[in-house]
Amino acid sequence: MPGSGQTTPAAKVPARNVVLVHGPFTDGSCWSDVIGRLQASGLNVTMVQNSLTTLDDAADAVRRVLALTNEPTVPVGHSFAGTIISEVGEGPNVSVLVYVAARMPDAGGNYAALGKKSSSAPTTAGVIFDDDEGRLSEQVFLHSFAGDVPSTRAHVLYATQQPSWKALTQARAISASWRLKPAYYPVSENDRTINPDLQRFMAKRVNAHFVSLGASHLSLISHADNVAGLIELAARGA
Repeated sequence: MPGSGQTTPAAKVPARNVVLVHGPFTDGSCWSDVIGRLQASGLNVTMVQNSLTTLDDAADAVRRVLALTNEPTVPVGHSFAGTIISEVGEGPNVSVLVYVAARMPDAGGNYAALGKKSSSAPTTAGVIFDDDEGRLSEQVFLHSFAGDVPSTRAHVLYATQQPSWKALTQARAISASWRLKPAYYPVSENDRTINPDLQRFMAKRVNAHFVSLGASHLSLISHADNVAGLIELAARGA
């Protein structure tokens, strides 16, 4: 239910536009399976290539895409991109927000402290830094991050992973637009990157429409049908 000081979310508005945002250790190709399904359902889809440098850079990239239309639009964020869509979701053409195994921080909130509400996730220990750039080790990427993705696909994803800067994941959100807009959340129950208990906590505290998937962190690949179906539901305003 809405927390203290939270504004009641606006009524759901049907949308024909979807904007997809990826998180760390992936690139835009991770959305390919979902994109095809959404397009087949008649939705207009744009995927944002996230620079994974700073929260400001990432949020500005999404805002530029949102500014291309005045029609109702559904931003969808995976993983850390949940923070990004929370930053930009107050825009007048944003009808609803979808968080896919994603962070859902409060404005100015300390996500690290929030994460301590549940046990730590194994993927975090597998980040290898080269100065400010972080990548996942092959072992952790294949067995924790992409644990239920077919091996051949998982190896391709590992080879194409995009490094993220420390400044990105350590940034604190300025806005929490889920206080103003309806939210949907497919929880990954076998997630080893964001603890499933934490995902449920974040979804329930805003009364989000959430479903449970027996998925790894990359549910947008291993459970593309389910993820696309929930995005379609959100776009219809159901």
